[in-house]
Order: sequence, then structure tokens, then C-alpha cells
Amino acid sequence: MFRKVLVANRGEIAIRVIRACRELGVNTATVYSEADNESLHIQYADERYQIGSAEPTRSYLNIEKIIEVAKKSRCEAIHPGYGFLSQIPAFARACEENDIEFIGPPSKVLQKMGNKVEARRTAVKAEVPVIPGNMKPARSTEEAYDIAENVGYPVLVKAVYGGGGKGIRIVRDKDEMRRALELAAIEAESSFGSREIYVEKFLLRARHIEFQILADKSRNIIHLGERECSLQRRYQKLVEETPSPSMNEKLRGEMGKAAIRMAKAANYVNAGTVEFLVDKNRNYQFLEMNTRLQVEHSITEMVTGIDIVKTQIRIAAGQKLEHVQRAVIMRGQGINCRINAEDPYNDFMPCPGTVTKFHTPHGPGVRIDTHLYSGYPISVFYDPLIVKLAVWGSNREESIQRMKNALDEFVIDGVMTTIPFHKKIMKDENFLKGDIHVNFIEERIGKLLPEQALEEEEVAAIVAVLADHKERKGARAVIPRRETKTVSLWKLAGRARKLRKYR
Repeated sequence: MFRKVLVANRGEIAIRVIRACRELGVNTATVYSEADNESLHIQYADERYQIGSAEPTRSYLNIEKIIEVAKKSRCEAIHPGYGFLSQIPAFARACEENDIEFIGPPSKVLQKMGNKVEARRTAVKAEVPVIPGNMKPARSTEEAYDIAENVGYPVLVKAVYGGGGKGIRIVRDKDEMRRALELAAIEAESSFGSREIYVEKFLLRARHIEFQILADKSRNIIHLGERECSLQRRYQKLVEETPSPSMNEKLRGEMGKAAIRMAKAANYVNAGTVEFLVDKNRNYQFLEMNTRLQVEHSITEMVTGIDIVKTQIRIAAGQKLEHVQRAVIMRGQGINCRINAEDPYNDFMPCPGTVTKFHTPHGPGVRIDTHLYSGYPISVFYDPLIVKLAVWGSNREESIQRMKNALDEFVIDGVMTTIPFHKKIMKDENFLKGDIHVNFIEERIGKLLPEQALEEEEVAAIVAVLADHKERKGARAVIPRRETKTVSLWKLAGRARKLRKYR
């Protein structure tokens, strides 16, 4: 086992990894930006190193600086968490070149699976069904047209390198294609440094099902069952659960074997996720492979009893998997809600600010992964995910009820959050029946948006008069709602514009 690991991330995932290291008796060092001087993760680690300013490119994405810290602190391995450098081949390669163990797949695997078209070709070789579309990047607009005509509209135009919902456009007919191709290419280039795109069939009302896999360096591979990730908005997951309400043992067995074949074909090592789309007839097709720890790993841990993060560290240290496939048993039901600092009343606009009150829910089967505390400043520079609220129940009905109770008990004041939106989802009749799909949120957004307080329009009308004055002063306004909340001016101005639009 390692003596010391560098945790190259921030927030709740950094804390999660540090805790796993503690349980393994491993010392930790971590990095932080100037904006994270007050972050909890630097208090949890044994050593901490400031590596730059708030901008991620100057801190958490600075490969040279992070490698320098790892060598200075004599860390034998680096855990990248998720996001930032977790799926960047150049970072894994830098670790390899400096004799530092990267707690994740080898750089060659990251390179191969990060190329979505190459991943599709790997799936074909592994005899895993794939969504119809390009098997090479589109070489011209005409080729993209031909592929779309062959597979049939609607289609998705997607970045060859990408993730997080960037570089993706839905195209419903030929007239939309040229503009979609250009927009996807521009976004792909700005986000991932490549304009390469491809086209694949858009499956309406399909389910997004992913299989968690673990693979050691001796080529032992197991899966830990599936997670239902269909509740998404703009390709960003909102709620995940395991097992999927649509799954049966036969399909789980088939898809699990397909996921393992995919991992073997990719020469995969460490934790990863093989993602599929499943239609209403339970036909599944490969979507992509996610080559890192997933945000929603917590519910798989709750249902299987297997600590995925500790297993990651053990694999990187050269240990074999502790479990064989027949020993993996899924018990009960887990549900995860991603709570973001976003305003569901205002097109889910990010809502940075200072947390003025913070109270977490408690009780059997409730797990909170967060870095928040009362007085914590949520930065504009980083992802708005602030809490992962996961619950476990003996069945789906109990799990949903526990999630309802937990959401009711949760108090986060000072910023707007998506808690009201999650409450609506937990009460939605279609969700309760398990009748969900990837278009679910978009189709039901009006019914799922929480009801606004009656005084909201009056507040917005006042804001319309005061916004310019406040904005010039660079101030922040305190606006009364059902309870007082501190809200940024650009968000208030957005509300005012929205109000005028509907008048």
C-alpha cells in the first residue's frame, strides 16, 4: 500500500478520497487555489499546498504544478477525483513519466476511450451493440448529411472528444444540420481543443443505464450492477438510482457481461463506467465509456457494500480485487440527488454566494457528501454541485420516502439551490411509477418547476427599477422571499428580464 497520496481535486470529492485514504492508513496531501482558502478539504488532508489563482487553468488544471507538488511532498500516487484532470491523457502520462502512480486507467486507455469514435469501434470489436452512426469522424458536411440520412432523423451531432454535455446538438431535420455542425464544432474546439465531430442516431425516450466496473492489473474484471441515470437536463444528470426500475435479472446479466467485454477490449484498469441507452423493448446499445470515478458512485456503494474509492487505491497499489462476480449482491435501493447552487426559478442559472445557514438531514440510510458549512463562500469559478444527497431503502418505495424526508429536512440558506426541484421530482406520478427516460425532464419541466411565492413578481418589478443602479455600484441585494436570501445582481437582472418577457 502507498505511504502517501496526493489528492488533486477540491470540494466534496477531495474529502471523500481523503477519508478513504485514512481508512487505509495512507497519509494525504492536497492542493488548493486561492479561492479555496476556506475549503474543508484542505483541513482534512495531512498536508496542503496552494498552487495558483482561482481560475482552474492556473490551479486545478495545471499539470506541471501538480506534478511538482507530488514530487515535493514525496507522494507515490495521485488520485484525480472526477472532473478537472481525471480523464486527461496528458496528466496520466505525466504521472507515468515521473514514476507516480495515477489512480485511474493508463494514459493509453484514457486516450483511446476519450475518443468517442474509437470507443465505438472498440465496442464493435467486443461484440457490444452500438448506436447507429459514424465509425470515424465526419470528414465533411456532406458526409454528416449522408450519415444522418442513413440512420434517420432525429440525430445527435457530437464532439469526438468531450463530455459534460458540451459539443452536442440535436438535429431533427436536414435544414438544421449545417448550423448544428458548426455550433458543435466551435464548442468542441473551445472545450476540448478539437473540432472533430460525428453523427449518431438520437433515440427518443430511451433510458440511460450505466454499469460500474472494477478491473485490477491482473485483468480480473467485475461489475457492480447498473445505475439508472435517465433524469437529466441538458445532458447533465440530476437524479440517479440503483437498481434501475426497468431492469430484470436476464437483462442485467447480458448488459453486465457486455460491460466486462468492453473493459477487456479496452485493456481497462481501475474503476470505470460503461454507459448504454436502452429502448422501451429493452434493447441496449453502447453509448460511451466513462474512464473515472463517477459522481454517483455512492449509491452503488450503499447497495453493494463495496467501497469503490478504497478499491481504486488498492488496484493502483497492485492489489487484486477482493470480490468475484458471484459475490457481488445488490441489496435494497439507492437514490442520489445532485444538489446544485442554481436557481430553478431562473433557468437554473448558477447562484454563487455565501451559505448563511446549513443543516443536514439525518436518520437511517441517509448519506451526505459535501464540503459546505455555514459561512462557506461558493465560488463562481467552479461547478455548482455543492451536495450529493444519497439514501438507501429496503425497496424503491422506502428509498423514495426517505429521500422526500431528507429533502424536507435539508436547510441551505444564502444561495438558491435545486432542492425544491428535487422535491417535485420525488412526488411526480411518472417518476413514482418508474416511467422515466432521457427526455423526461424536458417534457415535464413545467410540472416539475416548484411554485414561486406570490411576492416574486412584485420583487422582480422592483428589481427592474433598481438593477442598473445596484449593478453600477457592484453591490449585492438582499431580496425578501419566503425567507431572506442573498442574491447576486446579475441573477436579479435576469429575473427582471424574464418577468418583462411574460408581460
